[in-house]
Amino acid sequence: MAVQKDQVLHDALPAAIKDAGVVRVATDVPYPPFEMFAKEGESELTGLDYDLGQALGARLGVRFTFTPQKFDGIVPGIQAGKFDAAMSAITDNKERQKVVDFVDYSQSGSGILVTDGNPEKITSLDDLCGKKVAVQAATNQLDLLRNHQDSCTKAGSRKIDVQTFPKDSDAQLALRSGKVAAQVLTKPAAGWTAKTADAGKVFDLVEDPAAPGGYNASPNGIAVSKQLPGLSTAIQKALQSLIDDGTAGKIFAKYGVTSIAVKEATKNAAVD
Repeated sequence: MAVQKDQVLHDALPAAIKDAGVVRVATDVPYPPFEMFAKEGESELTGLDYDLGQALGARLGVRFTFTPQKFDGIVPGIQAGKFDAAMSAITDNKERQKVVDFVDYSQSGSGILVTDGNPEKITSLDDLCGKKVAVQAATNQLDLLRNHQDSCTKAGSRKIDVQTFPKDSDAQLALRSGKVAAQVLTKPAAGWTAKTADAGKVFDLVEDPAAPGGYNASPNGIAVSKQLPGLSTAIQKALQSLIDDGTAGKIFAKYGVTSIAVKEATKNAAVD
């Protein structure tokens, strides 16, 4: 997918970015299908966020260089000036907006991943009450589980036994080894994992008809330093141009998540 540089957008970039020729991007790897290592044990990256970043860089005439960073260190890293932006399937919410600006590129909620055949017959969040459930620390999904505890109590069930893990891959390992009954993660990641892990033979995605896009569907955004307002504006315009010419759609389709793509590149469109 050859993406042409837009000189007008390039000229609108902050001077510091133009001079460097680089946008320093933080990302938490692995978090499929958004960010993955191309090969086990090697540093080369792939994934939806990475591909979209390369397309944005090409359109803006600068390089988007990705650096792996633990999720809970991403926003502090931007605040400290270590990174200019982050692309890591980050939920755009009002709390984070206090310290970074978002350019929103997808919309999705949380999904439930279970082992193949769904032995515990989990069909919704309510079925997680009283069960051990894995989730990554410092995420929207952890908040979702905590907020559901009252519903469990009101229904006369025991609370969800929430097990937090530093990385999503660690939570997945706990599910694979039977230490937990389910894992809650973003629906795109859950769908991708169910489809690709061991050729689709290990996990199943729970499809709740009451929440087709996932629970609490909200915008995911590219987080941009508030010290670089010109950068977020340029990224927003570049993203819109990639949506309009079909480039963004092809990237989402490549990773099997067409349904989460947005038609309009919004800024700070949090729904919380």
